Amino acid sequence: MGLAAEPTGFWLLAWVALVPLWLVVLQSKTHKISTLPFAIAWGIGYHGTVLFWITGVHPMTWLGVPWLASLAIALFCWIFITFWGVGLVIVWAKILSIVSRQIPSQNLNHLLTRVLVGTALWCSLEWFWSQGSLWWSSLSLTQSFGNLVILHLGQISGPNTVTAALVAVNGLITEAWLINRLKNKIEIRTKIIIYLLPILCFSLAHLIGFYLYSQPLKSNPETALKIGIIQGNIPNKIKLYSEGWRQALQGYTTGYITLADQGVDAVLTPETALPFLWKTPARDQSSFYQAILEKKVVAWVGSYGQEGNRISNSLFTVDSEGNIISQYNKVNLVPLGEYIPFESILGRFINRLSPLDSHLVKGDPNQQFNTPFGQAIVGICYDSTFTRHFRRQAKTGGEFILTASNDSHYSAGMLAQHHAQDVMRAIETDRWAIRATNTGYSGVVDPHGKTLWKSQMDTYELHIGIIQPQQTQTLYVRWGDWFTLVLLILSIIAIAVNLVFQTIFRVSD
Repeated sequence: MGLAAEPTGFWLLAWVALVPLWLVVLQSKTHKISTLPFAIAWGIGYHGTVLFWITGVHPMTWLGVPWLASLAIALFCWIFITFWGVGLVIVWAKILSIVSRQIPSQNLNHLLTRVLVGTALWCSLEWFWSQGSLWWSSLSLTQSFGNLVILHLGQISGPNTVTAALVAVNGLITEAWLINRLKNKIEIRTKIIIYLLPILCFSLAHLIGFYLYSQPLKSNPETALKIGIIQGNIPNKIKLYSEGWRQALQGYTTGYITLADQGVDAVLTPETALPFLWKTPARDQSSFYQAILEKKVVAWVGSYGQEGNRISNSLFTVDSEGNIISQYNKVNLVPLGEYIPFESILGRFINRLSPLDSHLVKGDPNQQFNTPFGQAIVGICYDSTFTRHFRRQAKTGGEFILTASNDSHYSAGMLAQHHAQDVMRAIETDRWAIRATNTGYSGVVDPHGKTLWKSQMDTYELHIGIIQPQQTQTLYVRWGDWFTLVLLILSIIAIAVNLVFQTIFRVSD
């Protein structure tokens, strides 16, 4: 399952990779084995592989962290977050094992009930896990951005619709595998139906996705926007120091002027492209701000804001007169890197262990980002993984997506997965997306998830993307993750019906 996600992108593996664990769960009673070690192994295999890019934060010697301490921090973060995902797998395996023991028969109704329960349970757990601060590796991520057709199921009920299809097909393959081992205990016709079910489920999911994928994109040249993207390529190890400041001001000022001269409507810069407080004299004296006053082209500036006595990671809309007309503060901050969980309790302890600045203020989840071209949907870096964040902004009138990120301290695997996250958000909301990152991958993505342009890694680049603001609302934007709730309700009903019939048959016997 880990190999199905980017950067390897063998997405087809995801449709069978859960089968071994599901087999263990269903056979745990008859074979008298514990599901725990198998769930842990599977969880480490998936989440550990997908999240291995976290170790790319090492070495942090440029922050003053000793080499060994840096390695320890990187390994701790990777192991902790991996096991946070492993917890989901353990809970799923344990509950499904209990349910399977109550419905052990191999007839078609019991088979479908187990698959329904397993699917509903996994989707419910992913929903629950995604409500916290540590979330990245949904099973749906394995399909982005190689399988754009199936990703369109996200327009129906978000990424959990894709996850549901994956888990259901894996479950049906498992049941077909088990049925095949029961010789002369089930009718041939029923066996054939069971063998066909995973193929039918896989095909139906892709047919629905293809229908949504084949819908023509709306195009109106009069409302199209030419957006300039600057990938500054300022290494983190110098970014916060005088050398980095000089490179940033020079690179972004030159890039802004070049793009403005080419007739763009606006210019987007990456997360904290200009690493100083934007509302201070440092802004007014900067060459970038003077370029805005001269060229009079709207700029979306990644910089720092101030809320009271605390700092925010922000994106500003600066109009042609140099005025700030909107400010977005990053909502989903990185734990320990940008804020301290339970700061009143852990703050002093963590400050002693780590020199990292972990005191940014969270943005209001309900903020809106108005621009001269209409309301935009904004995500800064880690925001990209939280689909509800983009849905909320699309529902309140966001017409296009702007994401600004700085992934320079991670490996190429993270950059690919981050791009994959934004591809899913574009499809789910039916919006054009513009991505500006510090060192890659910047890009332009259409509402069908097609990447029209993607930058190289660790290069300074300028690009002009043409996007189409739109106000359509997908079923997911309107209703949210309703499909998971439906699956949960149907599972409860199916379990109850099966238990009632089993009780009736026992009494009659």
